[in-house]
Amino acid sequence: MIVINDVHKVFNRGKANQVNAVNGISLDIKNEEFLVIVGSNGSGKTTLLNLVAGSVIPDKGTISIDDNDVTKLADYKRSQWIARVFQNPMSGTASDLSILDNFRLAAIRTKPKGLSIGIDDKFKQEVKDKIATLGMGLENKIEQSMGTLSGGQRQALTLLMSVMDSCKVLLLDEPTAALDPRSAEVVMRTADKLIADFKLTAILITHNLKDAYNYGTRIIQMGEGLIINDLNQKQKAALKQNDLFNWFG
Repeated sequence: MIVINDVHKVFNRGKANQVNAVNGISLDIKNEEFLVIVGSNGSGKTTLLNLVAGSVIPDKGTISIDDNDVTKLADYKRSQWIARVFQNPMSGTASDLSILDNFRLAAIRTKPKGLSIGIDDKFKQEVKDKIATLGMGLENKIEQSMGTLSGGQRQALTLLMSVMDSCKVLLLDEPTAALDPRSAEVVMRTADKLIADFKLTAILITHNLKDAYNYGTRIIQMGEGLIINDLNQKQKAALKQNDLFNWFG
């Protein structure tokens, strides 16, 4: 599904503050694989995610998604394959629009935009049914402005919105880092269910080692722009939580 071949990325090349963020990484992420990436600050994990997303273009190497070479494509040109949930809950929604309007925009994310937003009773019920699965009581508040919601509510809704339009890859960029524990649990459970139900290929960046242990079918550890550990589904299942903590010991 996602093939990364000998990818390099350097920031501020030739300057005193040069950063060798990604140093020749090659990675083959299979279809429907749920990859978790952990690493200390500055390890290169976020840069790697940005390289897959297209918000950063590699200096060297190639990236393909679903057998399509996307190495030089900008992020908006990769939207036919990729949906992304950011660390900041405010980044994935339009504050001034209602919940319903946000969902409608998400549903036509990759489609030509006409003059009509196309909301009917069938669509309203579909949105309500999806939101009800969160157990947050928001299904009867779809006309409420998104900006009035908490960060946890917005992040959970952003996850649901990510699958309103067709996508094959879901990128989760520390989606619970700014949330309280209860909201974080709802967001991660929702993400895990959506990935399974929609048979998505997913990448999760996280500093939460408990989430790294509990979720995903594969885990890699990065350090200094390189892959230090790479455990497949069977190896990850055999991993003890203390083993994961010892990676950073």
